[in-house]
Amino acid sequence: MTGSGAGSPAVRLIVPGNVLHNSGGNAYNAALARGLTALGADVDICRIDGTWPVGSEEERRRLAGLLLDGADDVGSAGREATVPPVTIVDGLVALGAPSALEEAAAAGRPAWILVHMQLAEHPDLEGRALAAAAGVICASSTAASELQARHSLLRLNSAGRSTTPIHVALPGTSAAPTAAGSNPPHFLAVAALLPNKDQLLLLKALAGLRDLPWTASLVGSDAADPAYAEAVRSAVTALGLRDRVSVEGELRGPALETEWDRADLSLLISQAETYGMVVTESLARGIPVVVRDGTGAVEALAAGSRGAAEAPDGGGGASALPGAAVVLGTDPAPLERALRRWLSTPELRLRWREAALAARNRLPGWDVTAGTVLDFIAAAG
Repeated sequence: MTGSGAGSPAVRLIVPGNVLHNSGGNAYNAALARGLTALGADVDICRIDGTWPVGSEEERRRLAGLLLDGADDVGSAGREATVPPVTIVDGLVALGAPSALEEAAAAGRPAWILVHMQLAEHPDLEGRALAAAAGVICASSTAASELQARHSLLRLNSAGRSTTPIHVALPGTSAAPTAAGSNPPHFLAVAALLPNKDQLLLLKALAGLRDLPWTASLVGSDAADPAYAEAVRSAVTALGLRDRVSVEGELRGPALETEWDRADLSLLISQAETYGMVVTESLARGIPVVVRDGTGAVEALAAGSRGAAEAPDGGGGASALPGAAVVLGTDPAPLERALRRWLSTPELRLRWREAALAARNRLPGWDVTAGTVLDFIAAAG
């Protein structure tokens, strides 16, 4: 594996300055930077403000200028560089600003794009940006498959030759203590309060379980979409769950670790998810997870498993997966049934817990992610 000593390149990582909550993309970028540094790379993190994705004309011009900056102006160690750094741009910034990527490529300074999620609303801009990139690194196989399905030019051009390469560098996982759990069982949903994360559907499912003992915490930013956050808080009251469910807002440090430690089951039922790092963060603590089937969170759920497949509704047969992928639409009943079965079946709780404990020992660390990225860069160089 590439990545230690003098052979490691200087890397400039351009990330959005307008995402202030603790998103999965932000967490990935920060952990990747630490991993690259640990492997000997000189990493410079550049935060660029803007109304990303797409941004204004002025913001896109600033991005183009940053991509074309001279090598002497970069380097976190303050060294005088003679070789331009390898530039990696977060897809939230890059995918809606193809002109900046094209200008950099025309000047012989093509940038890599790190894709956490596709830019579904602007496929034309996305396609142009990807085509102008030195290479594309996706944070999940799901994201890579979606891009290839949307943009066939990324696989073969009209002459039958490969064009922009697409690579996958799965998120790593940091070591964490095993969660102690609670009595009664405690559900934990770690996600910003956003419509895509579908906390309202989760609350409706939990409301149907009031005949069983349990508690739950919703942990995540309530500033990203204040109106939705208020709707979630109102639903807790309207559904009669104030004595069961706490809405904690965004937590960090010891307060977040306390929530992880008391959890018995983690829930991530996003309507769309390219991976879902909170899933592997749960497994790192021996906490099984329920996710929505058909999203990238299913890939994360299997990250530490050995190829076993769970029935979509979480029932039937033995499984080595630490949880279940539930088929969900707008009806909370399937989720309610899956959670009721878990609450009511000690054998199932034990099986999922044992699978989660086994998975935590097989999860790759961020050193693997960083080394994979360096390998991609070296192969392209």
